[in-house]
Amino acid sequence: MAQPYLHEHVTCVAAPATWLSGPSGDLTGGADGLYVCDRRVLARLAVTVAGHDPVPLGVRRPGAAEAEFAAVLPRLGDVGPDPTVRLTRHRVAEALGGTETLTLANASHETLTVAVEVNAATDFAAMGVVKQGDPGLPLVDLAPDGAKSADGMTVRLDASPPPDGPGLRWEVTLEPRQTWSARLTLVRADVPQEPAPGAPSPLRVEAADRRLDALVATGVQDLDALRRADGPDVYYTAGSPWYLTLFGRDSLWAARLALPMGTEVAAGTLRALARRQGRVHDRATDEEPGKILHEVRPADATYDLPPVYYGTVDATALWISTLTDAYRWGMPAAEVAALLPNVERALEWLGGHEGFVRYSASERGLTNHGWKDSGDGVQHADGRLATAPLALSEVQAYAYRAALDGAGLLEAFGRDGAERWRGWARDLAERFRGAFWCPGGYPAIALDGEGNRVDSIASNMGHLLGTGLLNEAESRAVAEHLAALRSPFGIRTVAPSSAGYNILSYHLGSVWPHDTAIALLGLVRDGHREEAAEVVRALLAAGERFAFRLPELYGGDDAPTPYPAACRPQAWAAAAGPALLTALLGLDVDVPAGRLTLAPLTPSPIGAFRVRDLRIAGAPLDVTVTEAGAVTVHSAPPGLRVEVAGR
Repeated sequence: MAQPYLHEHVTCVAAPATWLSGPSGDLTGGADGLYVCDRRVLARLAVTVAGHDPVPLGVRRPGAAEAEFAAVLPRLGDVGPDPTVRLTRHRVAEALGGTETLTLANASHETLTVAVEVNAATDFAAMGVVKQGDPGLPLVDLAPDGAKSADGMTVRLDASPPPDGPGLRWEVTLEPRQTWSARLTLVRADVPQEPAPGAPSPLRVEAADRRLDALVATGVQDLDALRRADGPDVYYTAGSPWYLTLFGRDSLWAARLALPMGTEVAAGTLRALARRQGRVHDRATDEEPGKILHEVRPADATYDLPPVYYGTVDATALWISTLTDAYRWGMPAAEVAALLPNVERALEWLGGHEGFVRYSASERGLTNHGWKDSGDGVQHADGRLATAPLALSEVQAYAYRAALDGAGLLEAFGRDGAERWRGWARDLAERFRGAFWCPGGYPAIALDGEGNRVDSIASNMGHLLGTGLLNEAESRAVAEHLAALRSPFGIRTVAPSSAGYNILSYHLGSVWPHDTAIALLGLVRDGHREEAAEVVRALLAAGERFAFRLPELYGGDDAPTPYPAACRPQAWAAAAGPALLTALLGLDVDVPAGRLTLAPLTPSPIGAFRVRDLRIAGAPLDVTVTEAGAVTVHSAPPGLRVEVAGR
């Protein structure tokens, strides 16, 4: 069955809850619903007034967790062309459920007496059942006494004022110019309340190009809404609705790109994953000693994969480098030191691979274990699927960087092994240089099981930039190929010359904001500043087309086309906003060394701008950059030396 489409949905998120509906606000089928911890709390919701369906006018989204639906009832009230009876629905997602407030307004000249009726039902469906397009389970009507499933899932519904008819029905009398309201509160009552994930981030920007302001503000709101607690720690869930849980790769990249919001989420993510670091060899779950997991699901909502699944080849290296970046941005040394045993186990997992870091699929697991993890995501240019075991190009770059980062951490904290891992990184770089480069002067997306280059021109090469794996000439070649991959709205996942190219393929032609943002940061680090400025413009153009809530992915040719099943919001897409600030500022932070460096893109592709409350070591950075690149530092974290390139 087909996966339900989401591109026209209105989404409200307060992890682990998400609420999806069409523009009317009604829940009518498909993926519509209020979900908590990957189970559907509310599957159907419809409101009628005097037996009439309201006519939707529009929807407003005040924040990541809220939506306000406006409708009119043209068959009620005064006779004439102007509607005089309005229904507003104010929806708020909350951690274990949500509220919906109905407000009926009478702007007519006569007293109105009507029945307001709400039809509410649940089916207790697991998210996986919904994602696979299953027609669903039998509906259970929700009355004020709630409902309970056979496996113990409990939904409570409270209505205020209490209904005065059967079910959820109110007899309402409204004088002219009066309003009436009722609130429905839905709670999943069989799961514990999680600790609050903390205060919203204050990060903000004011730019001549106001699109940057909106993209950053929306991304920050969405990231705050996607936070979830794991005991005392907080992490970013991957995205709504399919992946509202802990993901190794996704949660790490989101935290890393969003470091301008502070190190707390990165630290929480690192600890949450470290607690689950692999200890044994288990082919059923792809667990291996030292390995960082792929995803976690509630036991009552698993689908396709085990509840704790380790089928990712990149999360382990990314974990090490995220810890290093968080340390450089001000994660307390004592917290870093506590994770060093995990660093050593992760390094041993990397070093346990022969030649290159490779993967093969297990019977129950995903076919591909890199970020392009769809079954057809790794192809030769002629369309042939690559055969395992596969060594992905970006994974070698992650491993190279992680070995150096791990060595730096071991050395900084007086532990043995630093030189061993630096030597391992040097050897990996030499092997990569000899094995991965294609005749066209670009790195292959992968080596297949026979050691052949998988020769698609793919965006994966952008992840090599800034890692140190490439020499200057190689970096320039990659930057030039990325420019050829760039659409007006971001970097395409593969080149149009590839046989499998399709702008609405998950990984074979679409644009992913996080993929584009990673390449952007690499372009800046390697000095390809003109190319970086063009990527900034592309991301802002995409943001404008999607009301500044960037989806997980989209088609990015002449006009950005919604990928119909994409998550929105998606954490690493939302994190592209804060990542833009890192790139625009040319920001390099090294708290242990007591300095931060600013080297803004010049001329600025967004005009003059001011960044406020960018967090470094728990303190704010407030800085203005002119279009010509002149920097004024209004305030900086105490104890750090601020260096401005060119001064």
